[in-house]
Amino acid sequence: MPIVDDLADLCAEASAWRRDLHAHPELLYDLPRTANIVARQLESFGCDRVVTGMGQSGVVGVIRGRQRSGNVSKVIAMRADMDALPIAEATGLKYQSVTPGRMHACGHDGHTAMLLAAARRLAETRNFSGTAVMIFQPAEEGGAGAKAMLDDGLMEEFGIQEVYGMHNLPGMEAGTFGLRAGPAMACADKFRIDIHGVGGHGAWPHIAIDPLLVGAHIVTLCQAIVARNVDPLESAVVSITMFHGGDTINAIPNSVHLQGTARSLTAATREFLHKRMAEIVEGTATLHGAKAQLTWLPVYPVTFNHPEQTTFAASVAREIAGDTKVTVDLAPMMSTEDFSFLLEARPGAYIFIGNGPGAGWHHPAYDFNDQVIPLGASYWIRLAERALA
Repeated sequence: MPIVDDLADLCAEASAWRRDLHAHPELLYDLPRTANIVARQLESFGCDRVVTGMGQSGVVGVIRGRQRSGNVSKVIAMRADMDALPIAEATGLKYQSVTPGRMHACGHDGHTAMLLAAARRLAETRNFSGTAVMIFQPAEEGGAGAKAMLDDGLMEEFGIQEVYGMHNLPGMEAGTFGLRAGPAMACADKFRIDIHGVGGHGAWPHIAIDPLLVGAHIVTLCQAIVARNVDPLESAVVSITMFHGGDTINAIPNSVHLQGTARSLTAATREFLHKRMAEIVEGTATLHGAKAQLTWLPVYPVTFNHPEQTTFAASVAREIAGDTKVTVDLAPMMSTEDFSFLLEARPGAYIFIGNGPGAGWHHPAYDFNDQVIPLGASYWIRLAERALA
C-alpha cells in the first residue's frame, strides 16, 4: 500500500496504541481512560491547543500550519470516534478486551489510532497553511456524540469550515477506499408502539380485547409498507425488533409494547414512513376496539456527502491508494452514522477504508485490521496538506 514517506515506524507505534485501546474499551460518553490517552498524546505531539470535555468527553486538537502562503484562515476538521460497544468479545486475541461485556466491535480503536498518527505527523511537519482540527468524538454508537459536541459549540469554537470522516468497512479489500456523493448512509428513527386492550381469561377471549392480536396485525402490516407502499427504486427498512406483553399462559394481557427502527435515505421517504405507520397503528387498534399510541424518537439524520468535498476526498484517496483502488459509486448503506450531524452543520465528506475479510461490524469476532493504519493515516495527512495548501 502506498503511504506517506517515513510513516511506517510511526504506524507500528500507532498499532500498539490501537491494541491498548482495544483491550480497554469504554462506552458512550463514559470514556475517562480513552479521552485521557488521546489528550495526553495530542499534548505530547505539540498541538497548539488541546481541548477536553467537549460534548461531555470529546477531545479536540488544533494544529496550525507554518506556511504563510495560500489561505491561512482556512480551517478543516477530521473526525475519529472513540467509543466501544456492549458486546462480549470472542476473538481470542492477545489484546482481547479485559472488560467483560465490552469490546471495540466497530473499529473505533483503529479510527482513533489513525487520526492520532496523522496528528503527530502534521504537528511535526506543519507543511500547510491554515489550521487542521482533530476531533475525537464520544458516543457514536447510539449516543449522538457528534450532536453533543455541536451543541457545545464545536464549529464556532474552532472556526471549522469543512469536516471529513472515515470508517473502516469489513469485506472491502484492504488497501482500497470507497465513497459516494449524496446520501451515503441512512437516517434512522426509533419507535415505540403501546397497545391497550382489555385483559381477561384465556378461555373467554370474546369478552376481552386482545392487544397481542392487535400487535401481531400491526407487525404484519408494517412489513408491507416497504414491500407495497414505498417506490421500489427508493430504499427503506422497517424493523419491529421487540414485542413485549403478557405474564402467564392463561390470561390475555391488558397491554403490549412494540419497539423497532425505521430507516430511509431521503427526507420524503422518512416522512412517509412516519405517516403510514401512524395510519396502520391507529387504524388497526380502532378496528379491534383497542387503543394504541405510536411514539417516535429520531436517532440520526441521513449521512449526506457534499459533492465538491466528496470529489476532493476521492482525489486524495487516489493519490494514496491509486486510481483503481478508489470507488466513487459505493452503494448507500442502511446503517446509520452520527457524523451526519456534522455534515448538516458544515460541508464535507465521509469515506470508507477497506478492512479486508473477516467478521463484520458489531460481531463478537470483529477486529480492526492494523495493516490499513498506514493507509488511513496517510489519507488524513495528505487531505490536510492539500485542503490547506
